[in-house]
Amino acid sequence: MVLIFLVCWFLAGFLNWAVVNAVWTAPSGQDCRGHGACWALIHEKYRFIFFGTFPYEQQWRPLLAIIAMLAMLLTSADRRMWNKRLILIWAVGSFFTFLLMFGQLNISSSLLFFLALVIGAAGSLMRGALGSRNEVNAWRALAGIGLVGLVLRIVGVLPAFTLPIAPFSYVETSLWGGLPVTMVLATYGLAFAFPLGILLALGRRSNLPLVKGLCVGFIELIRGVPLISLLIMASVMLPLFLPSGMTIDKFLRAFVAVVLFAAAYIAEIIRGGLQSLPKGQFEAADAMGLNYPQKTILIILPQALRVVIPPLINTFIGFFKDTSLVLIIGIFDFLNAANGALVDPNWAGFPAEVYLFAAFVYFCFCFSMSRYSKYLEIELNKGTRR
Repeated sequence: MVLIFLVCWFLAGFLNWAVVNAVWTAPSGQDCRGHGACWALIHEKYRFIFFGTFPYEQQWRPLLAIIAMLAMLLTSADRRMWNKRLILIWAVGSFFTFLLMFGQLNISSSLLFFLALVIGAAGSLMRGALGSRNEVNAWRALAGIGLVGLVLRIVGVLPAFTLPIAPFSYVETSLWGGLPVTMVLATYGLAFAFPLGILLALGRRSNLPLVKGLCVGFIELIRGVPLISLLIMASVMLPLFLPSGMTIDKFLRAFVAVVLFAAAYIAEIIRGGLQSLPKGQFEAADAMGLNYPQKTILIILPQALRVVIPPLINTFIGFFKDTSLVLIIGIFDFLNAANGALVDPNWAGFPAEVYLFAAFVYFCFCFSMSRYSKYLEIELNKGTRR
């Protein structure tokens, strides 16, 4: 009873401060003194909180980028879209997302050949024993074109060329901030870390000593240091080892650090899922005549990933919040942009409102991921329940 009374007393006081006596519109923070919550600060600074120092007149671009990323994530949540269409949706959506954020993209010939090589090799491995001869030959031809073009480009026989796409004014990453930075780091960081984590988990279980040793060393090294240390290394130490005159974008360095750190944790989670599978699953896949990539992708990984859905989503939620650590190298994500709104002396003195608003936004994203995890776990385990 005492606990219930204390909770009711706290809620009554909070509602009185946050709603009843709150100030919703005001020209400055001075008009909020002596009242409840100053939500007028959020009304005045919401564009800075959401978009940081992105050029004011161009802030519709990061808004559309956020909408594009949310649309891709919501589409990916629909199990009916788990097919080839989802790859196309992510390819098109990612292209428009970064085109909106940068304003200009220069697609090099080396990148085109590399993508052709990766897509062709993946397609030939996946469809080698399942697709028709013409389909398999098409995948191999695409990989061959990518390999030959990339080799010719490296040796200098094929001249370099770029495909410029410049519909908007260019905005460098130092001007990015707010929610787009958080979503780009979390969404694409985990998107790249997930396949890397799978490869590391498979490599750690490999029978080849060299492959297993490299994967174990990478995982233990990355998991043994905090994310802040990797960000500092990427920002401060890495430029010292680069050739004179060569620089790497600060945002890209932070992105790579997040990918490597997340991949090490994801690898250990997936390794646990792989170890939970009975040996008969591996033997049954071998009896069907599937090669290693087909056995792993079609038989083993779907079962292992189904087992580790809760810890995977927990890791995703943690890294979504950990993106705020990029402040250590001067990148302002959503939380740090919200904190920067308090710098204005006209609105100083109201940190509770800013942090509550930021917490509400984080809660919406994290709670949505948590509920989807529960839904997905129930749906994928329907066939195993008794």
